[in-house]
Formats: sequence, structure tokens, C-alpha cells
Amino acid sequence: MRIAILGSNGQLGQDLTSELATHELHAFTRADFDITDHGRARKVLTEAGPEVIVNLTAYHRVDDCERNPELAYSVNATAVLNLVRIANDLGAKLVQFSTDYVFDGRSAAPYTELSPPFPLSVYANSRLAGEYLVRTEALHAVVIRTCGLYGHAGSMGKGGNFVETMLKKARNNEPIGVVNDQVVTPTSTKDLSRQVALLVATDHEGLFHMTNEGSCSWYEFAAAIFEISGLKADLRPTTSQAFNAPARRPSYSVLENHRLKELGLNRMLPWREALAEYLG
Repeated sequence: MRIAILGSNGQLGQDLTSELATHELHAFTRADFDITDHGRARKVLTEAGPEVIVNLTAYHRVDDCERNPELAYSVNATAVLNLVRIANDLGAKLVQFSTDYVFDGRSAAPYTELSPPFPLSVYANSRLAGEYLVRTEALHAVVIRTCGLYGHAGSMGKGGNFVETMLKKARNNEPIGVVNDQVVTPTSTKDLSRQVALLVATDHEGLFHMTNEGSCSWYEFAAAIFEISGLKADLRPTTSQAFNAPARRPSYSVLENHRLKELGLNRMLPWREALAEYLG
């Protein structure tokens, strides 16, 4: 299968590139083309002739999106529509990634693919707009919502992932304040890549939630990082209000892998097992 991966040098991109190595891969980075350069994107992808286009690009600096809404929508929505048109013209399946942030966090139970979204920020709105463009316009597509990604490649645009940030602070004996009022499911990009590879090999399309199993607050996740790694840390709980970030975050954004389970395809590990694999 010929697969084009856009954003292949990110933390998910590197793991997914490795996981799909048995296929004919075309791994593209921003050095190859800027996703907002619609003409260049069409030229490069048409020459590659993929059967599947995996879009891992996004403007995901959540707070910066509040200050730069035009850029957020340009990357997360308009460029996605261009990819839809390219994929349709090539007869390719588009695999588009999205986020748990499309929900408002008021639920008391994990969100399924049938749960109505209600985004709270420019970032979340722009990602949901991209989802809808794919789901309504693409002839063949998969939309994957995930949450709290961390991988060995780090996050290029954020200066490292949450796990590495926590480890670095602990080793430097820094006091560490982590919010205890945002409940999520941290997800390993290595484990997610295995699941994506499994799904891509099937004919299934549509919307999928794809996270590690279970849930925890960011504070509980940090505590588990230190427990599993055997590091002592000056870790203290804090609140979202104390951080006073420009963008609102959902207080509860746990996703349920309902469709994967319905199809008998769910292979995602419990979040603590995935974390132990990462730290091992």
C-alpha cells in the first residue's frame, strides 16, 4: 500500500512511520511543503500517488491559537479541505487526526463517537471544523480523535512532551505544580501507532476515538511518571485557574474507544501500562 504521511517528523509521525515501514511510504515534513501552500501540496502528493494520506499536521499551540485564529483555521481547517480535494481526485483515503478538546468537559462519563461536541476555544473550534470538512466532503476518510500524546520524538512545536518535561524538572529538583482538575487519558504515540496501522489495513472508515484505556488527572499522571521511573519529585497539585491560560480547557475529556471495541479492533493498552513501556 502506498501511504503518504504528512508531519512525519513529529512524535506521532516518527512512531507511525516506523510502524508502517512495511508499506511503500512517502514521509513528508514541512521542509517538503507547507500544508497551507495548497498548490505545492497538490503537486507533491499527486506525484507521490498515495492510496492513503495520513495528515498529522496541525497548529496545536492551544493558547497561541487564541491570539492567531486566522492561522489556526488556515492550518486546521482550510488546508484540510484542500487535502480532502486532493485525496478525492487521487481516489485516496484521507486519515485526519483530531482532539479530545472538541468536547466541553461537562460529561460525567467518557465521550463516545456519538457524543455531541461543544468546543471551548479557537483551537478546538478549528480542529472540529477540519473534522466536519473531512466527514462531509471526503469520499473515503477516517477521522481519529485522541488525547494527551507523548512519544520519544518529543513534540517539535512544544519543546518536549509532558513526560520528558516532568522528568527534567524532577532531575533538576524544581518544584512542580500540575493541574488536578483536568481529567484526561494520556496516550503513547507508540501504542497509538500500532492501533492506527491495524485500522489502516482494514476497509473501515468514519470517526474513531483512539486513546489508551482509563483516565487520570494530569497531576495523577505526573505522580505515576515519578513512581514508575523511581524519581523523587516536589510535586504539588494546582488548578487550571491558577495557570490563567488564555484558552479554556475541558475539565473532563476522556474518550471511549467505542467503535474500535464494537468492531473487535481495540488493542490500546491501559494508560499505566503504556507509560511503563515508554519509560522502560
